[in-house]
Amino acid sequence: MIYSRHQFKEEAMVKYVGILGGAVAVLIGIAGLLRFWWYFAALLKGSIPAVLIFAGAIAVIAGLSEIKDEAASAKEEKK
Repeated sequence: MIYSRHQFKEEAMVKYVGILGGAVAVLIGIAGLLRFWWYFAALLKGSIPAVLIFAGAIAVIAGLSEIKDEAASAKEEKK
């Protein structure tokens, strides 16, 4: 596709606006994190049990799947 100079400048400007908007969002996020640190820390503390439950469940499912695959391959070798 052939772009005119105007289209090229417009696309470049959109990229810079996105980068600038992202930088502003990061700065606002950091300011909010510093201002409301205790709420954020409480949220992290509260999420630890949920993360452990989900990670443990994934580990159990992966282990059971591995045992099942190993049993199936051993069964195939006997044939």
